[in-house]
Amino acid sequence: MMTTAKSLELQAEGRWRMLSLLCLAVVLSFSTWFSANAIAPDLKHAWSLSESTAAWLTNGVQIGFVIGALSASFFNLPDLVRMNRLMAGSALLAALSNAAILLEPGPFGAVLCRMVTGFALAGVYPPALKLVSTWFISGRGLALAGVIGAITAGSSLPHLFRGMSSAIAWQYVVLLSSSATLIGAMVFLACTREGPYPFGKALFDPAQIGRVLKDRNLLLVNGGYLGHMWELYAMWAWLLAYLTAALDGGSGINSQASLLTFVAVASGVIGCFAGGLLSDRFGRTATTAGLMIVSGTCALLIGFVFDGPSWLLTLVVIVWGISIIGDSAQFSAAVTELADQKYVGTALSLQMGMGFALTIFMIWLMPHLAELLGGWRWTFMLLAVGPIFGAISMLILRGRPDAIRMAGGRR
Repeated sequence: MMTTAKSLELQAEGRWRMLSLLCLAVVLSFSTWFSANAIAPDLKHAWSLSESTAAWLTNGVQIGFVIGALSASFFNLPDLVRMNRLMAGSALLAALSNAAILLEPGPFGAVLCRMVTGFALAGVYPPALKLVSTWFISGRGLALAGVIGAITAGSSLPHLFRGMSSAIAWQYVVLLSSSATLIGAMVFLACTREGPYPFGKALFDPAQIGRVLKDRNLLLVNGGYLGHMWELYAMWAWLLAYLTAALDGGSGINSQASLLTFVAVASGVIGCFAGGLLSDRFGRTATTAGLMIVSGTCALLIGFVFDGPSWLLTLVVIVWGISIIGDSAQFSAAVTELADQKYVGTALSLQMGMGFALTIFMIWLMPHLAELLGGWRWTFMLLAVGPIFGAISMLILRGRPDAIRMAGGRR
């Protein structure tokens, strides 16, 4: 009779195929995240929106995601509901709410649609991280990096749709992203399943949230994650505005700015895989701290290349795009290794909820700061505060005894 260990080994042989299918579905689903952001210049013109009002088209997604992630954490949904069904249903809702923009419901209705989209995607992001962890013990950092890379690639797609031709109607960007997400929902349902290394099943226990918050190791991981999130979505959300201002003074719809934004965000896929490889080789804390130092430096430098030369502006933007997301998966990997194994899904959802709550404030703040400073040139320097704080948190964690549980003892 086959031993349990041998059986698990055979089951895990399909883990790379499962990772590929999961990442494909995630890429397609997350094309709805920045669909409104990519067409914000069009909507501002069509609906006579101010810059601050347009910001809520992005912030609506963040708010919805926070509500969804905290709700999932409170009810322990990622630990109680079969994950492929949860992700498929959530992606379907995201596709429908995103498509509702085509009805042109006006600013309030559009923000409401974006909130529902964010709420739905909270049922994709943390469960995807948990599901892939059930397929990987060794190489988990790289596997989670693949999922975050897929989220990054999906988030960049609307900028590609918009940048391919500024002449096409904005409705086609919405239609393409909604269609992609619908296909993603079908892939989740038909092609993904839990792996041979499942986490323990949880019972409904809201008190677990308090236990997660009191865990010092998780507190430091979340400190690193919050520093990372302080910077990430504010940069992703407003890089198009910065590049539009840098390339043509901020007037009109600029295909070059859209394409460079796509390249910068999509280049984060390289960072995700590099972060996964480095993390599994040198440890979670060293990798996250190092990448945050690089991204924080880019935040400080970006204002100095505003006037070019263009090759240097492009270089800084791409390096920033690679480093700003390269550490993201490793905070999640650290949670799966340090948290109570029965509540990994809850701990991940709580981490996401806190991080995205911070992004709401940062996305709101950036255009106000740009107005105060008279333009976008020096606005991104504020973002360097986050990675500095995050790097310090992760280096403190590195010195704690329990850090040995991460990355096979590599801390």
